[in-house]
Amino acid sequence: MLRCISRKIKCIFEQDRPSGLRTSITKGEPMLKQTQTQKMIQKLSPQQIQLMKLLQIPTATLEQRIKEELEANPALEEGDSGGEEEEMVDLAPAADEEREGSEDEYEDVEVEEVPEEEINIEEYYEEYLEDDEPGYKFKADNYNPDDEEKQVPLAVENTFHEYLIQQLGMLELEDERDEIIARQIIGSIDDDGYLRASTESIMDDLLFSQNVQVTPEEIEAWIEKIQQFDPPGTGARNLQECLRIQLERKLEQETRHDAEERKAIELALRIITDHFEEFSKKHYQKLQRQLGISEAELKDAIEQVLKLNPKPASGYTSGTRHTHYVVPDFIIINRDGELELQLNTRNAPDLRISEQYKEMLRAYKERTKGKRPSRKEKEAVMFIKQKIDSAKWFIDAIRQRQETMYKTMYAIMQYQYDYFLTGDPRKLRPMILKDIADITGLDISTVSRVANSKFVQTEFGTKRLKDFFSESLQTQDGEEVSTLEVKKILTEIIENEDKRKPLSDEKLKNMLQERGYNIARRTVAKYREQLGIPVARLRKEL
Repeated sequence: MLRCISRKIKCIFEQDRPSGLRTSITKGEPMLKQTQTQKMIQKLSPQQIQLMKLLQIPTATLEQRIKEELEANPALEEGDSGGEEEEMVDLAPAADEEREGSEDEYEDVEVEEVPEEEINIEEYYEEYLEDDEPGYKFKADNYNPDDEEKQVPLAVENTFHEYLIQQLGMLELEDERDEIIARQIIGSIDDDGYLRASTESIMDDLLFSQNVQVTPEEIEAWIEKIQQFDPPGTGARNLQECLRIQLERKLEQETRHDAEERKAIELALRIITDHFEEFSKKHYQKLQRQLGISEAELKDAIEQVLKLNPKPASGYTSGTRHTHYVVPDFIIINRDGELELQLNTRNAPDLRISEQYKEMLRAYKERTKGKRPSRKEKEAVMFIKQKIDSAKWFIDAIRQRQETMYKTMYAIMQYQYDYFLTGDPRKLRPMILKDIADITGLDISTVSRVANSKFVQTEFGTKRLKDFFSESLQTQDGEEVSTLEVKKILTEIIENEDKRKPLSDEKLKNMLQERGYNIARRTVAKYREQLGIPVARLRKEL
């Protein structure tokens, strides 16, 4: 009987188990096993993520970020920016001590998990009614409350496309259809003044957006009319057409040229029209043979081309472009041979916890004194607590941002002290992110976030912070120098070369080696490309 029952149980077990799963039942061994494993997983807290994001943004956009937080959190408000200035000395150690003492005040409380009969709301009041708010507005910067508010005057100008529309209004149009076609073509012209769109795409746009059907001949006729607009070269499809239109306009409109100058313009037009590829590749000897001209005649024609504007719309404002002003994040001042570092925190207003929210807590404290609060009152206190926590975290994140930025820039200033004193690029030492990370004790990624998109104002100009970082290159004497120094010398050699016979990368390598720099030809080519310098053939001049 027992044997039959066990056989039935075994059959049922085999039917219920998933296909492909083999199970062996051994006497004395359990079917299921539980095991424990330890895994080390690094997770960033929301506050750390917030700090990393704040480190990445430059001073120019910090004010906007603070405004967004002020709008999102009613417990956060702007404070008075007045007050005595404080010295920024040993910021990092002080910040560490303050953070260690304030870790316990940020406790996570879930409203749903708070027992109604157990909660002691008194312990929440004292913590959030204290006045020792974390500060971040260290006043070792260029801000002075007595400074006048200065506004940058902005010039009001017509955009490039508005200027073209004005010229269109001077034409006698037959009907509304012509105006629609012309406006569509003008709208297709880019901010450089070129018409990049093809005839077919303009026809399709007119058909789908304006319900106007046109022929390719109509489009081409209107393109030719628009190409007569100012500035010369507007509406060209490519650089060759742009230069050709400008040269043709010169011959048509200007009659004051003498015979030699007119001859040079005509030759330039012929070169651009029929020999543009040889001209763009600077095959000057080939051009002389094909055209049967002297070197002097070719030089005069090239000078006429160099007077033209390859971007006709460059002298006009555009509706899609905005002027970006560089706002320095740091300021280094040379005071009689001693460098002083300042943080530019003028755009970062003082922040504080809202007094209104503190007053709400005081009112709840008085109301619930000696009696158990209701659940609604507890939830209200939890809401206020969360908002105050968020405000404190943001203020602390701004403060940590200022400290980290100051600490990093101070290390860079000390590392490149000779450069900031003299402004000589040859004084720059090889420096990588790890060097500054080792000095400051910060992570390499943190140093990278500080260096990215930040600027420092010096007496030699405003410099990008990441430009001070460079690899090292060993000289023949075994000394390590910055690659920035090598690039500076390479630039000087190319600037002083004979433009009739530019130096090849091989010759540049030999000249650098003669100066003691152990460098290969491919490295010279890499540095030349990084500097935006073309190859020798394209640097050739007559």
